[in-house]
Amino acid sequence: MNKARQERAPLYEALEAFRKKRIVPFDVPGHKRGRGNPQLVELLGEKCVGIDVNSMKPLDDLCHPSSVIREAEELAAEAFGAAHSFFMVGGTTSAVQSMILSCSMEDEKVIVPRNVHKSVINSLILNGAIPIYVNPEVEPKLGISLGMEPKKLLQAVEDNPDAVAVIVNNPTYYGICSDLKSIVDIAHSHGMKVLVDEAHGTHFSFSDKLPLSAMQAGADMAAVSMHKSGGSLTQSSLLLLNADMNVDYVRQIINLTQTTSSSYLLTSSLDITRRNLALNGEAQFEKVINMAKYAREEINDIGDYYAYGTELINGTSVFDFDVTKLAIYTRDLGLAGIEVYDILRDEYDIQVELGDISNMLAYLSIGDRLQDIERLVGALDDIRRLYKRDPSGMLSAEYLPPKVSVSPRQAFYSDKESLPLKESAGKICTEFVMCYPPGIPILAPGELITRDIIEYIEYAKEKGCSVQGTEDFAVNYINVLTR
Repeated sequence: MNKARQERAPLYEALEAFRKKRIVPFDVPGHKRGRGNPQLVELLGEKCVGIDVNSMKPLDDLCHPSSVIREAEELAAEAFGAAHSFFMVGGTTSAVQSMILSCSMEDEKVIVPRNVHKSVINSLILNGAIPIYVNPEVEPKLGISLGMEPKKLLQAVEDNPDAVAVIVNNPTYYGICSDLKSIVDIAHSHGMKVLVDEAHGTHFSFSDKLPLSAMQAGADMAAVSMHKSGGSLTQSSLLLLNADMNVDYVRQIINLTQTTSSSYLLTSSLDITRRNLALNGEAQFEKVINMAKYAREEINDIGDYYAYGTELINGTSVFDFDVTKLAIYTRDLGLAGIEVYDILRDEYDIQVELGDISNMLAYLSIGDRLQDIERLVGALDDIRRLYKRDPSGMLSAEYLPPKVSVSPRQAFYSDKESLPLKESAGKICTEFVMCYPPGIPILAPGELITRDIIEYIEYAKEKGCSVQGTEDFAVNYINVLTR
């Protein structure tokens, strides 16, 4: 990476030059640099609304970049070790959709771990590709899904030699990493593309103390949430490609779904953030690594909590671990992760990333401070003293391995009826049910509803998880295939 080149932020610089020219706007957006909406200016500030502008020649066009956006995307590719990059303003969901739509078509097989984000299965509904699920192991105590094992992938590849792509989560929300290099080697030796959902791994490219990034491992495409650990504005992400991908075709795919009115607030934040990570990322993530290590030690000293880390590595289902992740097992306390999540927010004004049935996740990144870690540790100590109870009878798993009966697309678009959730056992689901976050479906379209799954959904609702995805907002009813 050329550090001197990385000091440039061409899109940001073009916006700054534009702002100083005081050009009279007879284009959209209609707020006209905020003059038509004073409350917007009061909320966001004059500088912010002043660069909320439409595409124009000096500022380039995200749909067909030829100047400053193109240069900014080239710098991002260089910083992440990719051949090409695209700025994405529809979040990493849009990047995941573009990966899958670029590499598969209707009735083609795609090998997928079942603990994928809903955006993956949504993409398969859109294009009609057929998922071949590789069910990951579940850590028996923590209840979290582990990584994709190469031996299980090899079996799936040999059983489905006509599959066109392999999708991998790396890392998972909880920091679990797969043996990406072996996965890439297996897939490529069988003519399959490797697509990596790297939403939570932006930082991997900027420290040799962290797991391999998708591009370092030789993956074909990766979807990267710059707004998560990288620090850009929410909804801004990158799509990375290696040299074997047809960049012009991928751009056409992106333009099928991405807005033609892209936000310069989002794209310029990507440009500024890439520059910061390229120049300062190594030192910044060293600080994050040390904070997470300190937090794990302090939390584990409290008792009953378990902040897990590299001790989970076993060389197969946990090939590596993202040591910036502060994931905490809470069930020995007699509290679900979502219950600790709620207490932290309601009683201590601390907002963590997620709580599930057994775990909570405090997301650490370049903006965190040691005093904030101390406040979290103190609150967790208080919660143990005030709220600890008998853990017997609590459920544990992140989700229950499903039985797939029909493809997601076929189920989603088939004739359906609505049944009470409690009466739906034995039916085929036609919609999603998930706790969000993390957005891993408990049920996806085409999967068999069982009594265990119904019990799990009811338990998650009772504990306070945000259960969503069904037409029925309260998730008391569920759509199933009519027969």
